[in-house]
Amino acid sequence: MRNVQLVCYDIGDDARLRRVHKTLKGYGDPLQYSVFRCELSEMELQSLKSTLWELLNFGQDRVIIVHLGPSDGRGAQCIEYWGEPRVMPANRSATII
Repeated sequence: MRNVQLVCYDIGDDARLRRVHKTLKGYGDPLQYSVFRCELSEMELQSLKSTLWELLNFGQDRVIIVHLGPSDGRGAQCIEYWGEPRVMPANRSATII
């Protein structure tokens, strides 16, 4: 099952900031400059965490991961936008036959 994660970060070094941003682009869609919406399985979430742990300086950087719920349930509808988002999340639906 895929769950929606909201990943926000504050990175204290420009080089690390670029690496973290590039990494997150491989996992989700940027909503703002330091906020990503990611639909991840448990394995993908652990892979993201492992990758970020290697990049971060825990004395200067901060990452927040907010679990929003299943991508086919609450997670698909719980983000409210004001203004124009950088990227609109895909409107996904499943058909069971």
